[in-house]
Amino acid sequence: MQDDNMERNAAPSPVAKRDLHSLTHGELLELLEKLNQPKFRAKQIEEWVWEKNVLSFDEMTNLPKVLRQALATSCTLGGVQVAARQVSSDGSRKYLLRYDDGVAVECVGMPNRNKLAVCASTQAGCAMGCAFCATGAAGLTRSLTAGEIYEQVMHVRDDFNSRVTSVVLMGQGEPFMNYDAVLEALRRLNSPDGAGIGARHLTVSTCGVIPMIKRFANEPEQFTLAVSLHSAVQRTRDLLMPGVKKYSLLHLYDIMGEYVDKTGRRPTYEYALIKGVNDSEDEIAALCDFCRDNLAHVNLIKLNDVKGSKFQPSSDAKALEFVKRLAAVGVEATIRNSRGSDIDAACGQLRQNVEKNF
Repeated sequence: MQDDNMERNAAPSPVAKRDLHSLTHGELLELLEKLNQPKFRAKQIEEWVWEKNVLSFDEMTNLPKVLRQALATSCTLGGVQVAARQVSSDGSRKYLLRYDDGVAVECVGMPNRNKLAVCASTQAGCAMGCAFCATGAAGLTRSLTAGEIYEQVMHVRDDFNSRVTSVVLMGQGEPFMNYDAVLEALRRLNSPDGAGIGARHLTVSTCGVIPMIKRFANEPEQFTLAVSLHSAVQRTRDLLMPGVKKYSLLHLYDIMGEYVDKTGRRPTYEYALIKGVNDSEDEIAALCDFCRDNLAHVNLIKLNDVKGSKFQPSSDAKALEFVKRLAAVGVEATIRNSRGSDIDAACGQLRQNVEKNF
C-alpha cells in the first residue's frame, strides 16, 4: 500500500521539448492543430527557423503572443553556444560550437571576394581513423542531426553577415556514415525555403564508403561528390585510411565509373601530399592510372601540420610534378591553397577541443 501511495504522489516526468529543426512540415502542422492554430502559421514558423535563424520565440513578431508562449513551452530553437572563435590572417574564421548536450564540433567560414564558403562537420569526431587527420585521433562521439549540421552554416552566415554561397561537408566526421541526416541537411541548405544554395555548390566529401556512393548517385539532386583518395596504391591507402580497408581501390574505381555514368557529374579526388609516403614515382604512376580516361578532377593538398603527427608535407616541386604528370594523361589537377592553417582550420586539422590560443 505504501509503495502504491508513493507511486501516485510521484511528480510526473517532464516532457522533453522538441527542437523545431527536427520537426517535419507534417509534424509542425500536427502541433499547430493541437494548439488550435491555423495551418498558415507553419510557413511563418519555418521562415523564422530556417531562413532567419532566430534564437528566441519573441523574435517571431508576426505570430500571436499566445502561440509564441505555447511554442516556448513545448519546443526549443536548438541553437549553439560559441565555445571558441578564431580569425585567420587570410580572413577565415574557425568556430568551436557546443550543442545542448555538451558535444562540440568545429566549422570554418572562408570568405573570398563576394563569396562565402563554409566547411561544416557531420559528426562529432570520426571513426575512420585516417592516420594524418587530427579529427579521428579521439574517435567518434556521435553523429549530428540534420538541424545541427544546418545550424553550423547559419551561424557562419550570421557571424559574417553575408550570404553563404557554397558548403563543403568536409569537416569532422564521415558524412556517409550519417547518410540520412546529411541528405536532409543538404536538401534544407538547397531549398529556397532554407539557405537557398545551389545543389552544385553543396559538396559531400567521403573517404570512399562504396554502398553510400552508389546510393548518392541515385539521389535526384545534383549535389557534388568529393572522394578522399590520398593514394592509388592499395597498401599505402590501407595504411593512411584504415577505416575504408574493406573497400578496395578496384571496387572504388568501378563504383566511381558507375557514378559518372549515372549522374554525368565530375567527382573530385582529394589527395594530401605526404613526404615519403604517397609522393613517390610509383604513387604518381598509380594515381595517373586510376584517373586516366575517367571524368575526374584531382585536388592536391600539401599536408597540413597536425600536432604530434609523424607525417610531413611534400615539397612544392613534388606537387607541381603531380600536376604535370596528371595533365600528361588528360587529368585536370590543381594545388589547393589551405585556408586557415594558421589557426588549425585547414583540412585534417579540425578537432573537438579548446586547445591552443582560442
